[in-house]
Amino acid sequence: MITYQTEGVEMPSIRKRETTEWVKAVAQTYGKKVGEIAYIFCSDEKILEVNRQYLQHDYYTDIITFDYSEGNRIAGDLFISLDTVRTNAEQFNAPYDTELHRVIIHGILHLCGINDKGPGEREIMEAAENKALALLAEMG
Repeated sequence: MITYQTEGVEMPSIRKRETTEWVKAVAQTYGKKVGEIAYIFCSDEKILEVNRQYLQHDYYTDIITFDYSEGNRIAGDLFISLDTVRTNAEQFNAPYDTELHRVIIHGILHLCGINDKGPGEREIMEAAENKALALLAEMG
């Protein structure tokens, strides 16, 4: 089950049912089933607080993924800063909705086992994000 919550921000205008179906479809391409996934949309201040409290990182980020997956069932809490998503959209000259969906699926891809910190991994992650966004466009 996928839930969408907010903390100190307005709920973004995403189509929850379609987004849920898309997330499930993407997970399935990696041989994963969707368990309990919670999206928590928040502000930069909140994500900084979470980053400091749980990861000892002192910086803003667009998403923090807490992974509770077991076997082929993915599960986790995904904190998304809508402030940073907006900043990134402006920086990359991308539509806000596209950037939001990119971040939404980025967390799922992490849960599916794709990393983006090591050499060459960022390109693999970006390719996976682009493939997932193309799937969303097809479904829409």
